[in-house]
Amino acid sequence: MLVNLWKRYGLVFAAGAVCIVVNVQGIGPLWYTGVALLIAGRVMRVTLIREQRPPPGREPLLLRAPVTGRWLALNGPATKVPSHTHSHAQTYAIDLKYVPEGGGSGQGVTSQAPPFRWLWPLARSPRRYPTFGRPLLAPADGVVVATAGGQRDHLSRMSLPAFLFLYLEGFIRGLGWPSHLLGNHIVLNLGDGVYAAFAHLRRGSLEVAVGDRVSAGQQIAECGNSGNSSEPHLHFQLMNGPDVMTAQGVPFAWRYRDDDGVAHTGVPADTTHCVPLSPLPDRPYEARAN
Repeated sequence: MLVNLWKRYGLVFAAGAVCIVVNVQGIGPLWYTGVALLIAGRVMRVTLIREQRPPPGREPLLLRAPVTGRWLALNGPATKVPSHTHSHAQTYAIDLKYVPEGGGSGQGVTSQAPPFRWLWPLARSPRRYPTFGRPLLAPADGVVVATAGGQRDHLSRMSLPAFLFLYLEGFIRGLGWPSHLLGNHIVLNLGDGVYAAFAHLRRGSLEVAVGDRVSAGQQIAECGNSGNSSEPHLHFQLMNGPDVMTAQGVPFAWRYRDDDGVAHTGVPADTTHCVPLSPLPDRPYEARAN
């Protein structure tokens, strides 16, 4: 019961902000109430995030990569941990953007993502990005435990004014429910207390529903630009529970090759490219590396 209350820290913080904004009588009961609620909301958030810090030393779980083709890794655990933040079980999360090899096309859209602009254009259609519409695959056999697929794919935030807006937008989204941050998403139960989450999916692209069983390598959705996203990409993470508000992150590994053709087992470092390879032949699509 207490955990469920703590998960509503956003509402408490927002209520405090409203009290202060509507207060017209200076420092008084309403102002003090607002300040108290702001402090309470902040304390609730910090306490909840502290509980989401995973214990150190867990071995990465070897999975099938959830994509095919050549991808650029960003905000991944090979470069720093937490890769994002401990909040929402993102300790070992990774962001991936599709970058076609040899300038090839991406799902019939464009072969190159539009560059970041300082002022203009402020935003672009997500369809301008090669990542948009790329198929996403189940990393192991599992069962679908949560889905959301109706949020719109918004314009990119790849200009300075739009990027500043993204920070404000992200703060506000963070006060709401997890789906406001994740956008369209899927959570899979991979067994042994491990869950995989896919975020920022394309509206209407989900090919599974809660309760469906999926096989490793099966297409389950497409990349989109929903939720707290600057441009189309896949946000992928493992966690030890189905609720991103209370679960802890779990490390993972893939087999992939880099641009020099060297094969690796692990997670690509930030700003490096990777092409997924088949899993180890004696342990296909295992959920465990040991």
